[in-house]
Amino acid sequence: MIRKINREDVPECVKIIKNSFMTVAEEFGFTAENAPRFVAFATTEDRLYWQIDNENCLMFLYEEKGILCGYYSLLIQENYECELNNLSVLPEYRHAGIGKKLLEHAYQSACEEGCKIINIGIVEENQRLRRWYEENGMVHVGTKKFDFFPFTCGYMKKEI
Repeated sequence: MIRKINREDVPECVKIIKNSFMTVAEEFGFTAENAPRFVAFATTEDRLYWQIDNENCLMFLYEEKGILCGYYSLLIQENYECELNNLSVLPEYRHAGIGKKLLEHAYQSACEEGCKIINIGIVEENQRLRRWYEENGMVHVGTKKFDFFPFTCGYMKKEI
């Protein structure tokens, strides 16, 4: 089941995001020292509360048999666009189709909000993830290197 989060869900959302993105950090050698702005290290309860209160951000949880194990958010932007953020599934629940369900839900939610384009940023070096997004309708549109990340940011989008 996928549902909008409540304020009470924020601590669990932070755990899902951090635990999910930590596997990427471990795989690619990101640490709090060399990538403090990476999602696994930068996500906090205060940040999610701020997004709830101050941004045009929709946040959703995936629940499997009473366990919260997936998450994503959509930041509604200008020009009928939105940004998909922090799509995450706890490692022990991966490869069961939950990520695909979350992504399809994100496409539907974006469409319901009047968005025509959904954007996402990924770790470009994570080719497995890039292929997964491509297999699920995203198109790679470019890259950018930032001094504060030890990786290249890849950008993808989908017209919906």
